[in-house]
Amino acid sequence: MYKIAVIGDRDSALGFKALGLETVFADTGEEARAAIHRLAAEDCAVIYMTEQLAQEIPAEIDRYTNALRPAIILIPGKTGSLGIGIENVNKAVEKAVGSNILKNE
Repeated sequence: MYKIAVIGDRDSALGFKALGLETVFADTGEEARAAIHRLAAEDCAVIYMTEQLAQEIPAEIDRYTNALRPAIILIPGKTGSLGIGIENVNKAVEKAVGSNILKNE
């Protein structure tokens, strides 16, 4: 059975534990990188990660972009959104549909 996990600083990720998701606390890009590799090896299907950590390891995030598993979904951290997560959604929609039907212009 596949699992769902959250990687982020303690304040951002702790609430997801109450939902039954595996939570991995990481304060640096290196900690997040190690967590991604461990979770991928454990057949984690979805990893939610704070945008703040993701911006520290863009090459690692790109490595899993076209992989079947895990899907890495970026979420705002405790300091708010950086816009990276929604931009990734816009790119995925544009790739799938051929046009970005979500973007307001």
